[in-house]
Amino acid sequence: MRIAVLRGPRAFEVVEEDVPEIAPDEVLVKAGACGVCASELDVWEGRGAAPFPLYPGHEVSGTVVRAGAEVRTFREGDVVAVWATGRGFAEYVAVKAEYCRPAAGVAVEEALAEPLACAANAVELADVRLGDDVVIIGAGFMGNLVQELVQLRGVRHLVVADTRPDALERARKLGATRTVDVTRESLPDVVSGLTGGVGADITFEVTGTQAPLAVVGDVTRMSGKIAIVGYHQGAPREIPLAQWNWMAFQIVNAHFRDVNTIMRGMTIGMRLLTAGRLSLQGLVTHRFGLDDINEAFATAVDKPEGFVKSTVTFPG
Repeated sequence: MRIAVLRGPRAFEVVEEDVPEIAPDEVLVKAGACGVCASELDVWEGRGAAPFPLYPGHEVSGTVVRAGAEVRTFREGDVVAVWATGRGFAEYVAVKAEYCRPAAGVAVEEALAEPLACAANAVELADVRLGDDVVIIGAGFMGNLVQELVQLRGVRHLVVADTRPDALERARKLGATRTVDVTRESLPDVVSGLTGGVGADITFEVTGTQAPLAVVGDVTRMSGKIAIVGYHQGAPREIPLAQWNWMAFQIVNAHFRDVNTIMRGMTIGMRLLTAGRLSLQGLVTHRFGLDDINEAFATAVDKPEGFVKSTVTFPG
């Protein structure tokens, strides 16, 4: 089979390996797609801590071609969404059956269970309630997923902020009640006007960058919640802790390493996706073959107009 190995910064190489053997509790999945996750971009650019070579890729979807002797949940031919713990940019992936979820009826490049789990767990941990006023800063792929899930909770105002007109237009189409181009409007002023000067009940930071950390406290009400969903890598960040202390904010760290939590989020996300209550249609915008994986990552870094998500796809 063919698999992508990261030899150095911006240097994937596609090599031949044997199809992996599976343990009794595993399934062998013929990959249909593997998403490029924002958490992998620093590694690709050479800013990760682990030494090369590396085998990234964890947002896998495909078809079961073999099941281990102990597996009772899946059989040959089942379409599944997979959380791989690496080696996901490959034609075949061996993975524990418990790390798979049914994905029948979903376009293969949209069956992205792991990012859905992250978004579902973030919204659940933040405990969005009926009638809440919510701000989402960042209208990229994860921001879009959080937005769709928040809307299922029945909020009053849902304000989405970003710097990119195309991203804000997409947020409007997804159902945001107000969008804010922060290069043209004051987000605190908009939120204050909508909430009678009170502020949002919950603010989701979904960019992973410094700038929103300086403003989330200006749009969130006293004793409101700040949910950090963005994946913050690289240099240390600064927060106005005196303000956050004074305002008695509840800080929600929406990152999850506990396997049971990840699995529960995958179950929630895929149940909603396969039932048609959630859609990724239009959110996977750029598709690349395995030989073009470096371009897939470069596109995810550059974010050209209209970009939301890159995937590496495999021919049937």
